[in-house]
Amino acid sequence: MTAARRIATRFLPFSDAASDTLPLGQLLRLALFQVSVGMASVLLLGTLNRVMIVELSVPATIVACMIALPVLVAPFRALLGFRSDTHRSAIGWKRVPYLWFGSLWQMGGLAIMPMALLVLGGDVVHEVPFAGEVLAALAFLMTGLGLHMTQTAGLALASDRATEETRPRVVALLYVMFLAGMGVSALVIGWLLRDFTPLTLIRVVQGAAVAGVVLNVVALWRQERVRPMSAAERAAPRPRFSEAWADYARGGTAGRLIAVVFLGTMAFTMQDVLLEPYGGEILGLSVSATTLLTAMWAAGALVGFALAARMLARRANVYRMAATGALVGIAAFSTVIFAAPMQSPVLFFAGAGLIGLGGGYFAVSTLTAAMTMPAEGLAGRGLALGAWGAAQATAAGLATAIGGGLRDSVNAHAMAGDLGAALASPATGYSVVYHAEIGLLFLTLVVLGPLVSRAAAHGDTRSKQEFGLADFPT
Repeated sequence: MTAARRIATRFLPFSDAASDTLPLGQLLRLALFQVSVGMASVLLLGTLNRVMIVELSVPATIVACMIALPVLVAPFRALLGFRSDTHRSAIGWKRVPYLWFGSLWQMGGLAIMPMALLVLGGDVVHEVPFAGEVLAALAFLMTGLGLHMTQTAGLALASDRATEETRPRVVALLYVMFLAGMGVSALVIGWLLRDFTPLTLIRVVQGAAVAGVVLNVVALWRQERVRPMSAAERAAPRPRFSEAWADYARGGTAGRLIAVVFLGTMAFTMQDVLLEPYGGEILGLSVSATTLLTAMWAAGALVGFALAARMLARRANVYRMAATGALVGIAAFSTVIFAAPMQSPVLFFAGAGLIGLGGGYFAVSTLTAAMTMPAEGLAGRGLALGAWGAAQATAAGLATAIGGGLRDSVNAHAMAGDLGAALASPATGYSVVYHAEIGLLFLTLVVLGPLVSRAAAHGDTRSKQEFGLADFPT
């Protein structure tokens, strides 16, 4: 038994993340909540948007707004985490209640999702105005709230149980499990939806709802220690955290970095709602084939994280790295654009992988810049990461909605012949969105330039710390 344990510790990935306070078995079980979150993310950001646009003929503007709802909840993750930090309960649980109720919100949203989409698509006859839009918005909002609540509390619980030495490797394992959950779920859901019917959609999405709550219950079972609290402790006022925002907003470097994050995230996510419909409508790919795009994107993102970790281990300039990620994004969107006139699924899938690569590399670089920014007054590393996450999530939500609206408006004029016979094609709207993303990436490079020159002027052109997957918040 000792020899087997020694071999496992040496060769199994992330086996060194275990500790006396969080054994490997409990750590792997706790990581299952990331699998459920990855599965829900695939449905929200991949499969369902293609189904709504292509199979159910829902306008892309409405689809984009629906998918933006869960993303716009993300800025409140800092508040959710703070509330779990200061939660008062008689038995002393802090994280488990948020994990549990997050699981219920996630399951409830996915449970009503397929019926709401069928009403939205007109498959169910009704006389209630805007019933489909209201039901679908409620389903997406519930799922998004549950997803963010579950993930925030789960990561906090894992951080509580890990030791100071193993905490980075624990968070690394959890993030890899998230991407693995996305990849595997994309493959399984794509295979189940290879022959699309409304009944199959109901079975798959509601099956994912049940699977998610089962995974989360298994993950949280007996993970948090019971620490009884007295009535006086529960009645004590909770601490406040809002005072630190003013200190953080004073820094010019911080403001420009947040602008870079905002613009770059918009550039990489404006196509989130359109990538799979583009493959289905323009290249004629099936639901099963386009769902594989999520797996391709996740693989590209993992490569981007690995390359970023390697460069940061060499103490590379984080701002130059962010510029490199933007340049990879420009090449990625150019590849996707050329896939339509060449009718090449190979180019399309290559472009999807490059989008993940460039986006992951850019995100890690800007996150590292936020982490290494000097703290002033009440503003610390946690606040910097919270501002980074808020800017990223808000930009992603706005970009998703703008992308869908831009595609619809351009296609309406193109198909009406207003743009000329050469552009009277469904591909025109998609192409305009991808060109807009390329323009945003060039604008990101313009805003990023002074940060590179400022770092060079102060002799601070290198990352001050090594960075790996461990430090990337999900």
